[in-house]
Amino acid sequence: MIVMGIDPGSNTGAALYRDGELRALRTIAPVEIHALILKLVPDVVVFEDSRLQSRVWTGNKLRPGAASKVARDVGRIDAWCDLIEAVCKPLRISCHGVSPKGKGSKLDADQFRQVTGWVGRSNQHERDGAMVAWPYRRALHVQK
Repeated sequence: MIVMGIDPGSNTGAALYRDGELRALRTIAPVEIHALILKLVPDVVVFEDSRLQSRVWTGNKLRPGAASKVARDVGRIDAWCDLIEAVCKPLRISCHGVSPKGKGSKLDADQFRQVTGWVGRSNQHERDGAMVAWPYRRALHVQK
């Protein structure tokens, strides 16, 4: 059983679980998401889905230019979430989005090591990709 976790963004974090064990972490460009899924053909893909959280920021606390940048960035991430689903569907890969709040708090490297047992290097994007899939790492099938 292979479960892939993805944290889409400018630096996309990807994690690979095999039979419930964290086996690999990578940071890839968003354009590589499609190729990575096609290469690994996981049984389950779990990704942080920005589309599931209606409020991403408090607009009245940001200057107009900053609010526009945040809106553009969130729009890009929404599109990458669409891409993940579009790649998984024809391959019949079970695909499941988790809201940013549903993923839980960010973990630093020490906290991540305590939770997962991962002793290698990691960055925040990779840890987020791993943690979004953590609850599903032993799933036989995740319904969307």
